[in-house]
Amino acid sequence: MTASRSTWTGIAFGLCLAYYAAYQQFKLPPALPLLLQTYGYDRALAGGFMSVYAAAGLLLSLPLARMLERIGVLAPILTALALMVIGTAVNLMAPENGWIVLAGRGLEGIGFAVLAIAGPVLANANATARQLPLVAGLSASWIPIGQLGATAAAPAAFAGPGWQALWWLGIAGAVMLALWTTALHSRHAIAFASPRTAGGPNSTPQRRGSLILAAGAFMIFSGQYYAYMTWLPQYLVEVHGLSPSLAVVGYTVPVVTLIATNLVFAMVLRAGVPLGPLLALGMASQAAVWWLIPVTGGGLGGVISLVVYGIGAGIVPTCLFAVPSLLAGSGRPPASAFGIIMTGRNLGVLVGPVLLALAFKSSGNWDVATPIFGTATTVGLGVCLWLAVALGGARYGTSR
Repeated sequence: MTASRSTWTGIAFGLCLAYYAAYQQFKLPPALPLLLQTYGYDRALAGGFMSVYAAAGLLLSLPLARMLERIGVLAPILTALALMVIGTAVNLMAPENGWIVLAGRGLEGIGFAVLAIAGPVLANANATARQLPLVAGLSASWIPIGQLGATAAAPAAFAGPGWQALWWLGIAGAVMLALWTTALHSRHAIAFASPRTAGGPNSTPQRRGSLILAAGAFMIFSGQYYAYMTWLPQYLVEVHGLSPSLAVVGYTVPVVTLIATNLVFAMVLRAGVPLGPLLALGMASQAAVWWLIPVTGGGLGGVISLVVYGIGAGIVPTCLFAVPSLLAGSGRPPASAFGIIMTGRNLGVLVGPVLLALAFKSSGNWDVATPIFGTATTVGLGVCLWLAVALGGARYGTSR
């Protein structure tokens, strides 16, 4: 489907699917200190509660993308929402058993893999060419908006019914989205078909190579980002002595900064600034934050570090989510294009949180994160520069 004018209902629906998927994944980190205290999970297993989402996405993103192109997104969306409800209910029934929690999170992860592709595909398919940069920025905001929803709900949950309230909100969200999906379909309000691969951004070796480079950059970015955001609350509790509720406040600083940056740099892309240099700038700022952690500490320097990290973490995914649309030119990126970059993202998410947990477990010191992720983001900067060269100055209004 190529939109001659924006269908804002379709854009909003696609974005809400992605935002909900992110909420489901990120309802865990604010509650993790309480869960560790109450149930005593092994830290590597607890890291797996996040990474299992990525394992599902890594195995399923490309097959799911091809399936969405073949049958459309309606049935997969409803199935994904059902899996979210089942997986969340499993977690609520046996939270004391870490392996059962991992299995429940795995079911959620399968639903996440569907919504993570279907949401951006629908949002892009319902946008005009002029609105595509804005949609890229809003799509890149899916993770921080989901995070922010979870962190906003966490203090009231902790003060009242407990961490379980975050899980019940996840079930309620799935039910509401299922009702919205059914209503849109019954009224034929939006098209639930997915754009096909013919003539799409992965239809030539050069464009497919650019998508693979984007997937590599996404892998490195996501690995370090998920490690940072998964363990930041625990780090603030253990190293800086904050309560779980105050740790959540610190956790929101890079998230809010990230959301604002997504929108600002979406407008920068819309103004015609080349994507490649912006992407490299964002990754360079991520590397700088990691290398400077021993210097920034936990005072004012730490707050500045959180803000700078959030800025870079906003630039990078905005650019990466824009790559499929940029390469598609006047067409719409097919689901398979998002499947490629999401595969890279999921590989990073799979490795990052567990890698940091294992590094801490072996050393007993959070300082081990600096050389590991400082090196990774420096390599990521090299990949971004390579992609910038491959894109050759491409910007909205042009394609490669």
